[in-house]
Amino acid sequence: MSDSSPIFSKITLIGAGLIGSSIAHASRRGGLANHISAYIPRDETRARAAKAGFADSLHADIASAVAGADLVVLATPIGTFGEITKQAAPHLMPDAILTDVGSVKGAVVRDVSPYVPAGVHFIPAHPVAGTEESGPESGFAELFDGRWCILTPLPGTDPAAVQKLKDFWRRCGSDVEIMDVQHHDLVLAITSHVPHLIAYNIVGTAADLETVTRSEVIKYSASGFRDFTRIAASDPTMWRDIFLNNRDAVLEMLGRFNEDLAALQRAVRWGDGEALFNLFTRTRAIRRSIIEAGQDTAEPNFGRLSRQRRVRR
Repeated sequence: MSDSSPIFSKITLIGAGLIGSSIAHASRRGGLANHISAYIPRDETRARAAKAGFADSLHADIASAVAGADLVVLATPIGTFGEITKQAAPHLMPDAILTDVGSVKGAVVRDVSPYVPAGVHFIPAHPVAGTEESGPESGFAELFDGRWCILTPLPGTDPAAVQKLKDFWRRCGSDVEIMDVQHHDLVLAITSHVPHLIAYNIVGTAADLETVTRSEVIKYSASGFRDFTRIAASDPTMWRDIFLNNRDAVLEMLGRFNEDLAALQRAVRWGDGEALFNLFTRTRAIRRSIIEAGQDTAEPNFGRLSRQRRVRR
């Protein structure tokens, strides 16, 4: 198979928000499928998806959406995966790959596995990419470029199916890593889930302050608080489900964070400048490493203006 040949005959997206619609755009850009379909039960959302124009067919019923699909992608909030798989299972094509884009893997394996028919390859996946935007018009083909996609295949999964999904994500622009399910959830708890929880909390705290008005919080937002609000603007349904379904790993990382925060609080209280300087120096090095790894830009203002121009194109 050449790099320009389709990998799949038909891709079905279950859900078409930021990630689902971006998969469609990236698949179309790379010529990865002969047909792209999407299951979108709500009339209003389906109309918006039709206007966005990323799919060849849109379906209100799951049976017609997945019929003949050799790749089916669960791209709704993870709390819905079990019921959706149960509904789709009788209509899945033998030898099809069933995958997902959820930020939690243990709960997905627990909820989806019981309904996967024999002969269907279930390969959990997590593209580590996103913005605070949501909805079918928010997707763009470049979302996965240079980002990681983590696959967490279960023991006994067909290696050929895993390779096929790896090839798919690479041609969507991603680097691909294979990881154990439990390790994935622990890593993402500290790199994604706890930071989101902190952002939601600090923005909520600012909103609840009685000594600072809401207009002042908005008017005088410095870059630190402003960036917290960007994270805290993420889809509330998706993040509710993430925290409910990765609670053990999140609580473990949150406990460690609270211990470190207490140490930082003591350093501020007792004027321990050396401790503060050492911590800030160490964390600054992490930021530089992220930039060097190509996971963010060193452009002023985090490259926001350049990204806005890319999305408008």
